[in-house]
This record gives sequence, C-alpha cells and structure tokens, in this order.
Amino acid sequence: MSVTPGGTASTTLTVRNDSDIVEAYRLEVVGDCAAWTTVAPERVSLYPGTSETVTIRLEPPRSSQVRAGDVPLAVRVLPTEQPESVRVPETTVHIEEFRELRAESAPKRRRGWLRGRYRLAVRNEGNAPVRLGFTPAQPGEELKFDFRPAALALEPGESAEVVLRVRTGAPVWFGSPVTWPFTVEVADAAEGDGEDAAERAEPDPVRAPLEVEFVQIPIFPTWLLAVLAALLALLLAWFMLVRPAVRSTAKEAADQAVQNRPTPAGADENAQAPGAGGANQPGGGGKSPQPGTGGGGAGAGAGAGSGGVAGGQQSSATIDLQTGGGQTKTGAYTVPAGKAFGITDIVVANFQGDEGVVTISFGDRKITTIALETFRNQDYHWVTPISITESQTVTVQVTCAKPGTPATGRQAQECHEVLNVSGVLSDLR
Repeated sequence: MSVTPGGTASTTLTVRNDSDIVEAYRLEVVGDCAAWTTVAPERVSLYPGTSETVTIRLEPPRSSQVRAGDVPLAVRVLPTEQPESVRVPETTVHIEEFRELRAESAPKRRRGWLRGRYRLAVRNEGNAPVRLGFTPAQPGEELKFDFRPAALALEPGESAEVVLRVRTGAPVWFGSPVTWPFTVEVADAAEGDGEDAAERAEPDPVRAPLEVEFVQIPIFPTWLLAVLAALLALLLAWFMLVRPAVRSTAKEAADQAVQNRPTPAGADENAQAPGAGGANQPGGGGKSPQPGTGGGGAGAGAGAGSGGVAGGQQSSATIDLQTGGGQTKTGAYTVPAGKAFGITDIVVANFQGDEGVVTISFGDRKITTIALETFRNQDYHWVTPISITESQTVTVQVTCAKPGTPATGRQAQECHEVLNVSGVLSDLR
C-alpha cells in the first residue's frame, strides 16, 4: 500500500472471534504510522464464530518529518475478556516522495562600486534528500557570479546558506547609479534525471526563481563633478588673471629698486662742481642758477631745511640686502665726506613676502622696526628732513625667519629686501 504525504489512503482489517464466548475487541494503531493513522470503529463486539471488517485510514501530513520509504503499519487487537489472546497484525506502507524547497536572498538589493555579496538561505522541506544546484540568469552578460559552495546536499528538514558574489565587468565613473537585475534558480540537481522523474509519483511544484538586484554606484558622485569644475575654474583664473598681475607688480617693484641704487660719492661731487664753478667764473653771476646745481637760491633753501649746510641737490641711495634663513644681516649707506644728507623719504620693498623683522636707523637714531610679514611695500615721508652728516650711515638690519615665495611660485632660498632712501645731499659749511 502506498500513500502520498498530504493525501489519504485506506485499507481494511477483518477481526474474527474464534473463542466460545462473546468478546469485545479494542483496536489501536502502533508504530511510526500511529500519529497519522486511524481505525474505524475502534471497538467491536463479536459473537463466537463471527467477524467484522474495520477501516484503517492513513493521512500522513506533507512534512519533512514524514520520510519517504517503507514504513511498518501494525494494529493491536486487544480482547477485553481474554487479554492474553492479543494479536498485532502488521503490514508495510510505502510513503511516496515529494520535493519542496524554500529559498530566499538576503538582501534582495545590494549597492556597490564593482561587486556585491548576498546570502542565499535554502531549506529542504521535502521528505527526501536533495542535491541542489544554483543557476543565475540576467538579460545581458555584464555580471559574473560565484556561488560558494556551488552545489549543496540537504537532508529532509535541513537548512543551509550559500554565499553569492556578484561582480561587474567595468566601473561606472560618473553619472547616476546603474541597476542590474538578475535571477537565481535553485533546483534539485537530480530533477533532470529521467529515471528519477519516472519513478516520482507526484511532479514537483514550479518554483519561481529568486529576483535580486545589484545597484552599481558611480566612483565619483555627481556633486564631486561640480566641485572639480569650480576648482578648475579657480585654477584657470589664477594662472590667467591673478598670477600675471602679481608677477607684474613684483617685477615693477624689483626694477624700481634696482634703478634707485645709490650714486657713487665722486659722481655726486662732480655733479655739483659745475654749478659751483659756474658761480665763480666770469660772467657767471649774470646767469640764473639752474635747478639742482647748487645756485644761491637752492643753497638758501637747503640751509634752512638742514641747518649748517650750504647748497644741495636731490639724491637717493638704495640698499639691496639678501639674508639667509635664520640669520641677521645689516646693510648701510654712508654719507660721503664733507656732505650732509637731509632725508625726506624712504621706501622698503619686501616683494617676496618674507617673514622676519627689519629695523631702519639713521645714524644713532632708530627710525622703525617692522615685521616683514605685515607688508610688501612700505614708505615713509617727512616734511622736515632728518639730517645726518658725513660718515654717518643709513642702516637696514634684517632678521630672516622664513624666506617667502616670489611670483615664480617657488620658495626663495634667502630673504630679499630693498631700501630706497631719498633726500637732499648738501655740502657742509
């Protein structure tokens, strides 16, 4: 006799009273089938020499606990009056095989740049051992799949997990995420065997494949493109607009500083000699004095401004000082012998943007001390000239803390400052 789990089957049993008394018999199913087998009626009373047929009904549940195969079926027939005459007739019931699989993916959607990892949970809810295989499918060929393990054997009621790794062929650099849908079919590897299919009494139910998605996100998000574009625009603006202007300004300052280097003392005296000689030459008194030649009008003005000097002309001197990092260096301009220098203007150039301290002194008088990092060009002007006489110096002292970066874009090896001092250079009386 055969029965399919989830179905029903029945058979009969004839009970005969061979004793010489009226006997009542109680019938009870024993063995592995007892949980899902019933007898009707469960109690019969028979006269001597009579018999009655009872029905045995089998209703095994569709469960993995009801294993496929042959199962013994026994019914205990227990007489009430003569219990020692108990009988237990037996037969064999064949439990048909059914296959049922449960599978799910966790998660159903995964996000990643190139690869995703999924867990496939499978359970054999049939009543026979199965050997499972996994078959992926997708509309295109963009994805590669790797199942570990590639095949799986499960006993009835047993569960297991399979790791699925999905990888794309190429990254998505920019733009929106790309969704790659695919399916995974979980099937018994023995289903394709013709002999097994022929022996199976019940066809397996159709199982829908697992629907899974891999969302491939771009390497660089969209907002990063906007940031890169803005940075590129700023960089182009720097090289095309700001940097040329900075280099031009620095170059002009450097050229001006070089042009304003001090004139040698001998040259100043030679420049004044013609004016002085012209006044003493015959006919010289009848000519008007030229500007800057030391004529009588200019001499009077200079004398009033500087005191103790006669005559004078505009003069300037430049001190170009280069100082190594961490060092202190001093540069000076000395007033020529027999001269007085009435200083009216100074300009200090820090065109590299050095860091440190610069101190400017006229003779024994300290004029100012400035932090280099606070300026690029600094100038001072006096309505009343500051006078220093022969052998006294205009001194600039630089303490270099850190050389700056000029317009070339490369950090300088030394601090480089230029001081230009201007005023009236006159003869002492």
